[in-house]
Amino acid sequence: MLKKIATGFLAVAATSALALSLPAAANATANATAAGASSHDDDYSDYWGPVYAKNSLAKSQGWIGVSWDEDGESNEVTVKGRLYDLDNRDEDEGGKCAFVKFEASDFDHDWSPVFSKKYCGFPGYKKFTFSENDVFSVRVKVCQIGQYSNYPTKCGSWDYIYTAESE
Repeated sequence: MLKKIATGFLAVAATSALALSLPAAANATANATAAGASSHDDDYSDYWGPVYAKNSLAKSQGWIGVSWDEDGESNEVTVKGRLYDLDNRDEDEGGKCAFVKFEASDFDHDWSPVFSKKYCGFPGYKKFTFSENDVFSVRVKVCQIGQYSNYPTKCGSWDYIYTAESE
């Protein structure tokens, strides 16, 4: 009698575990399908940010996608994002604009500036997109900059948003 009760409990436990795991498996498949659909057929994609200026009065965030050729020797990196001006002061009060800059390293690990964007327009944002070929790593830095200046200030630190080693 005790053996039948124990067997019954085991059967119920196994059935419950199976029933609980099926929705999770279905959800994982749905999430993988959705992630594949949103990756724009890239070999690697991820969201990055938010990245802030040193004083948090400017920020940027976005998405990065990497597509490799069939030999795995060359790639194209696409970065999309938004640059937010969070400084509500006007120029007379010392207010500044938002500024974002990106650098990329090639396969020899030599860094080069590849894109920058300035936006003045609290409380809004400006969208941007750029692409680069044969990229090993990408990093981003957010700063502030005067409306009529070419010299960024109050820069945050470099934030690495992609490296081929992390794939």
